[in-house]
Amino acid sequence: MTTHAPHTPHSAQGPHAPHSALGPQAERAQSVLLPASLDEAVAALAAMPAAVPVAGGTDLMAAVNAGLLRPAALVGLGRINEIRGWQYQDGHALLGAGLTHARMGRPDFAALIPALAAAARAAGPPQIRNAGTLGGNIASAAPTGDALPVLAALEAELVIVGPGSLGDTGCSQREIPVSHLLAGRDMLRPGELIGFVRVPLLHAPQVFLKATGRTGPGRAVASVGLVLDPARRGVRCAIGAVAPMPLRPLEAEQWVASLIDWDGDRSLAPEALEAFGEYVAAACVPDQGEQVSSAVLHLRRTVAVLARRALGRALTS
Repeated sequence: MTTHAPHTPHSAQGPHAPHSALGPQAERAQSVLLPASLDEAVAALAAMPAAVPVAGGTDLMAAVNAGLLRPAALVGLGRINEIRGWQYQDGHALLGAGLTHARMGRPDFAALIPALAAAARAAGPPQIRNAGTLGGNIASAAPTGDALPVLAALEAELVIVGPGSLGDTGCSQREIPVSHLLAGRDMLRPGELIGFVRVPLLHAPQVFLKATGRTGPGRAVASVGLVLDPARRGVRCAIGAVAPMPLRPLEAEQWVASLIDWDGDRSLAPEALEAFGEYVAAACVPDQGEQVSSAVLHLRRTVAVLARRALGRALTS
């Protein structure tokens, strides 16, 4: 896959966080609007098609500072309370796009969606976790975004808000799988924002792990989101950071799910766990020509270890 949402979405929706995080960089835009509702934000974007939505700006402002982006105007999203919390809805959690990583890392959220909470806690140092948000992580679609493999494994859906129909002053809504946006199959349209993320509540083990190139918080070299779905007797696994979008090793998922005793203790032999890791790694880090470089071999080993450990932890949770 050569196209995905990562770099074009800055023109559609930037990373989210409180409007105070805009800082002096906002002065580089000709105007800054601070709507108090999604309706107002959509109206502002409709009135100024060149405006860029922003809240935390952890990625967007880095692009501004690097001279890669010069927004004509900014629409700050930090005052929109309706996207800063979550609610329960028909067996799902409806998460506001303005949820910060710091908020998602707290125990009450971890009890709801443990893997997403783990990804939020691993998102970086405190200043990043306090500013960066769920919607921004999705909209910027950086391959190393920690939430992305978890959302892919959970098969989350996005609630996109945009301009209403002719004569309608409110917002319209449409829903798309998060994987479609990340793969570039369905992009944000002019004036649209990610309003909410709908995540199924599986009430089953789920794990997030990542490997970085250094000790402590850092960008992922590889990451994995893995969930068990006992109701469908399935395993869902997504590998992040090794490609422009999270990769689902579907054959490996189906193979290992067929080995699990879903009515028993769900244990697997160490050899099966090892084979699953190798299966996932081979699918997500394929050979590139006749001679495989040492870097590719190292990355493949890293993915294999992450996948094996994630499944092992999920099965023993």
